[in-house]
Amino acid sequence: MLAAAARVRRPMSRLVRSATLSRYTEVARSVGLDPLRILAEVGLPKTCLDAGDNLVSASAVCRLLEKSAAASDTEDFGLRLGEGRQLSVLGALGMAVRDSRTLRDALRAMMRYITLHSEALLLDVEEREGALVIRVSLMVEHSGSTRQADEMVVVSLYRMLQELIGPGWRARRICFSHGAPRNLASHLRVFGRSVDFGCDFNCIVSELKDMDVVPRSARPELAQYAHAYLDSLTARASLSMTEKVRRIVLSLLSSGNCNVERVASQLGVDRRTVHRKLLQEGATFSSILDEVRTSLAVQYLRHSERPVSYVAVLLGFSMQSAFSRWFRDHFGCSPSAWRSDGMRPAAPVPRQQLVAAGPEQRV
Repeated sequence: MLAAAARVRRPMSRLVRSATLSRYTEVARSVGLDPLRILAEVGLPKTCLDAGDNLVSASAVCRLLEKSAAASDTEDFGLRLGEGRQLSVLGALGMAVRDSRTLRDALRAMMRYITLHSEALLLDVEEREGALVIRVSLMVEHSGSTRQADEMVVVSLYRMLQELIGPGWRARRICFSHGAPRNLASHLRVFGRSVDFGCDFNCIVSELKDMDVVPRSARPELAQYAHAYLDSLTARASLSMTEKVRRIVLSLLSSGNCNVERVASQLGVDRRTVHRKLLQEGATFSSILDEVRTSLAVQYLRHSERPVSYVAVLLGFSMQSAFSRWFRDHFGCSPSAWRSDGMRPAAPVPRQQLVAAGPEQRV
């Protein structure tokens, strides 16, 4: 029983390969920062800059990028960091992607094995109305901004797509959930005028016909060896049921149809199996749903231009009143009050603390 519990990694320990910080020293120094000092301030070891396969905290990486951007007053720090990325940063996964027969196969490989590179990154590919939508989501524990990490991941993926398709390829649209920077020069230089801010989620929109493009350097006969190696790694580091459910909930939430039956269907099992395996790991479907909603609520409400009613829809609530009740139960105040100055707790208020406080002490 103890051994089984040890294999279940809790949300507080999502890790990412330190290769995600490649070029950090170069970019930090270019904007006048001491990279080792900033690393120490967020609790990351300096060795993470030397070995790409070291595993480090994804939350710490997000804090590092936000602190670096703030300390240097460089709004596009994450963009600069990811701009020079190539498939090689993904290690063995990069080989499997590069040698795929088509872009469709490359994206399938990336989605299948991405947790070997980052446990905090979720990729979702959807075909709709003649377009290919590649949605990018980060699942990290801290409630701070992930703006810099979001931009680093999106531009890294964008450059990798150009590496596969050709340097002249351009996306139909680039979407960021955060607001526009003061200066758009860097974004326009990298993406052209197809970049939008304040969107529902971070994504790259491409032409659907791109899915059948054959990667320029593909050697399909070698892909099978990369897949075999990655499969062996995946078998040793398989996701827990809790993490699998969490990732599906994240992708389904805004559809308004996120329930245990649909999650079970995507996993290819029945709902009883989902409940049983979650209980074995000390979790429930409702607790995972609450966890994901709590994390997203903090991100969405930071954007003051989004009405609370729209945030409710993005979180899967059919009515704003239901969202407001849920939010008060978890944060001890209304969504509007949370947005006000001085009303932003760094984390949800423990339920037992709310009960002990009594209704007269709640906002």
